Amino acid sequence: MTKLNRHTCDCIVIGGGAAGMMSAVCASQGGASVILIEHTARLGSKILQTGNGKCNFTNLHMQADCYQNGNPDFVMQVLNTFPVQDTLDFFENAGIYHKDRNGYVYPHSETAASLQSALRYEVEQSGVTVFTEQSVLSVEKKDGSFYVTTDTDSFCGHACILATGSKAAPKTGSDGSGYTLARKLGHHIIKPLPALVQLTSDNPLCKAMSGVRSTGTVTVFADGNPVASDTGEIQYTDYGISGIPVFQVSRYAVKAADSKRIVTAVVDMLPDFEAETLITQSIKRMYQHNTQDIVTFFSGLLNKKLVQAVAKSCGYPAGTAMDALGKKGIAKMITAFKDFSFDITGSRSFDAAQICQGGVSLEEVDSQFMQSLLCPGLFFAGELLDVDGKCGGYNLQWAWSSGHLAGTSAAQYCISQKGTHYDSN
Repeated sequence: MTKLNRHTCDCIVIGGGAAGMMSAVCASQGGASVILIEHTARLGSKILQTGNGKCNFTNLHMQADCYQNGNPDFVMQVLNTFPVQDTLDFFENAGIYHKDRNGYVYPHSETAASLQSALRYEVEQSGVTVFTEQSVLSVEKKDGSFYVTTDTDSFCGHACILATGSKAAPKTGSDGSGYTLARKLGHHIIKPLPALVQLTSDNPLCKAMSGVRSTGTVTVFADGNPVASDTGEIQYTDYGISGIPVFQVSRYAVKAADSKRIVTAVVDMLPDFEAETLITQSIKRMYQHNTQDIVTFFSGLLNKKLVQAVAKSCGYPAGTAMDALGKKGIAKMITAFKDFSFDITGSRSFDAAQICQGGVSLEEVDSQFMQSLLCPGLFFAGELLDVDGKCGGYNLQWAWSSGHLAGTSAAQYCISQKGTHYDSN
């Protein structure tokens, strides 16, 4: 049997994403010797996908309701230890200037690669020892130290930070392996489900609407009760609905569907108009354009593909003339524009999700230090925990804040453990 190479340090960080790199930098700057283990070939791969490659890395409007998990107070306590201004200062010191778009903060270069490179450079400059392409097989605590085994090496340290990410976008390295490691160290895992994800529907009109992007309000109902709503550009697809407003409400739809509740998404395709006003105006215009077909008549309001789909849902062929539609038909069409329903069957897979809901239970983590309440010396950061924010830089701010707190706290813990000897066997 091949003997594994043994490496010792004060703090072992598992996971080289946003939270893991921030944790490693802060632990090292706090005085700890740090080893960072990443199972892909490069650090920070998932960062490249954020903000469509432009990297919306934080948000100036940071409130508790921007986080949709069951304990936003926990999240805000952590964020307050390293708030948005600290994040901006950190990255500016690393050479990343920023620009603000209605509170959404991007690198001035508008390239995610620039932020990724700057953060990787900070890891290097901080003296962190990095091991890539190392799959962690086990993490054990014995005699006050943590022993981490990979497929080629073994590591020993006083503290261990789990920052492995969730199951979202597994191609970037978030494969869910951290859940297994946390569970074996005694922690409970809230069932991970996709969040910030496209919703699927069996509505037969989806294909007819596919390819259209249009401003609307989407409201999710679970067993007939509204649970979430958002307005913005909705993307109609052959499998259902997508776009930022759909992402914002998706975690509620996914959770309800997973609980076998009846889930519907009702879209108001004309949120800027009152139904009664539109009906009155349309009836008046009908008398002047009574021979115009239904699709042409309403195409000044909505994309023709949407008009055709709504007309079909109301039982009107696309070529129906307005004089045949009449007042009642107009009212029926306008009502359908304002109240178009999709039966939601679920969501796209973890491959398509930006983040997950669920993860390590916050009830088992100390928000003052990001330390496990069950296993002293074990710390957590990032998306592995049961924290999910809305679109807009909130999940990356959670990575920065939780990573900073975990790294700083782990360094202090290691200092308190100085004098403890590693087992060299």
